[in-house]
Amino acid sequence: MAINVAEITSVLKREIEAYEQKLQVADVGTVIEVGDGIARIYGLQNAMAGELLEFQSGAMGQVFNLEEDAIGAVVFGDYLNIKEGDTVKTTGRLLEVPVGEAVMGRVLNPLGQPLDGGPALTTTETRKIDIIAPGIAERQPVKEPLQTGIKAIDSMIPIGRGQRELIIGDRKTGKTAIAIDTIIAQKGTGVKCFYIAVGQKESTVAGIVETLKANGAMDYTTVIVAAASDSAPLQYIAPYAGTAMAEYFMWKGEATLCVYDDLSKQAAAYRQLSLLLRRPPGREAYPGDVFYLHSRLLERACKLSADLGGGSLTALPIIETQEGEVSAYIPTNVISITDGQIYLEPELFFSGVRPAINVGVSVSRVGGNAQTKAMKKIAGSLRLDLAAYRELEAFAQLGTELDPATQRQLDRGARLVELLKQPQFKPMSVADQVSVIYAATKGYMDDVPVSRISEFQDSFLAYFAGNPTYAQLADKKELTDEIESGLKKALEEFKARIWKK
Repeated sequence: MAINVAEITSVLKREIEAYEQKLQVADVGTVIEVGDGIARIYGLQNAMAGELLEFQSGAMGQVFNLEEDAIGAVVFGDYLNIKEGDTVKTTGRLLEVPVGEAVMGRVLNPLGQPLDGGPALTTTETRKIDIIAPGIAERQPVKEPLQTGIKAIDSMIPIGRGQRELIIGDRKTGKTAIAIDTIIAQKGTGVKCFYIAVGQKESTVAGIVETLKANGAMDYTTVIVAAASDSAPLQYIAPYAGTAMAEYFMWKGEATLCVYDDLSKQAAAYRQLSLLLRRPPGREAYPGDVFYLHSRLLERACKLSADLGGGSLTALPIIETQEGEVSAYIPTNVISITDGQIYLEPELFFSGVRPAINVGVSVSRVGGNAQTKAMKKIAGSLRLDLAAYRELEAFAQLGTELDPATQRQLDRGARLVELLKQPQFKPMSVADQVSVIYAATKGYMDDVPVSRISEFQDSFLAYFAGNPTYAQLADKKELTDEIESGLKKALEEFKARIWKK
């Protein structure tokens, strides 16, 4: 057999040219202690703070503590398969989550793995879960309303796109209900919603997902779940993971909404990790950097400047108080970070005022900037009437005789409180809200019995919906002289011809 030397030489040359030495360098350490979602590892001298680690069992972890002779790491997922003596590799990466259109309508864990029985995410893009928030120069003031569909909030505690509004109250006072109503109200507005459940029961989250599906809200919503049965590290990273997924759309110029339900449980999970890693405890046994835990999360909510596309991320953090104690450590921290709070009171809830919003204590630090012109025009008198009612109510309980003017104020206040009651999962459009609040503040409901206020509202809205003034109000969202006179005329006609006393 003849050997063709030239052919063999050319093949060898091609192979040598194509050969590229692929060296994979990884720092390798050994697990010296593991348990309760944390691991201590010896031998990773070059590990970075926050770096992603890969354990021999396939589980992922993150560097938390850089000590003199070892590192402390948290384990994401099942730590029970990790044994003492297992090897651990550094990855050279920080923790990332998959982002993109593929996450919409899904139920995921904080690492982006599906929990809804659907296929794995097909997206190739990822974002780091912990980033530095946009600076002042990259933002613009909050001016555009984010309608919640809840009369009491949109009129007196308005929320704007890019705002951080805290929902605070004891357990079982309707905090989650307000957040879910707000998500349902975004239908057709183009706002992409992210509901992040931290430390909730899985049955509760399943109920919320079913509610969102039933109201057609799951198409534009992603649910991220770190349930009560999940490990503390997953509960700690869940809000950051959800925010990273929302930021992908924000930087594309879209409006997004993140609900963190709730941050009290995230703080408790972080406290657990910190104590296990022997970090020094501070007030209420929380570590010293628990303020930074929430500030670096909530500062990422903003309205980007027009040069950067004008996208927004609105945050609705939820905090659970114990016995109404708003001066506890975590509630005071989050109140000082956010742009206002919606305070829910058990006494109001159990007396039938739902949503149980205490209007006197609740505040929006963005104020009228985040309201439509029509709502801004009528909301001022609503707040004053309610405040006067609360003040006079105390006197009326003493059984003193009241003059007619005071009695009229009390009567109107009682009707306003009744009007602001709203059933769950029934958000109202801006035009509907403006119409009924206008009717109440201008005295059109003063002769309607308190028990029939809801009936009056529904009947009038059904009557007014076919009126050309309603279409103008819905389109302009402004109470011009022409629209106001049309609304007055409609109210007078309705009371004279339709409403039966």
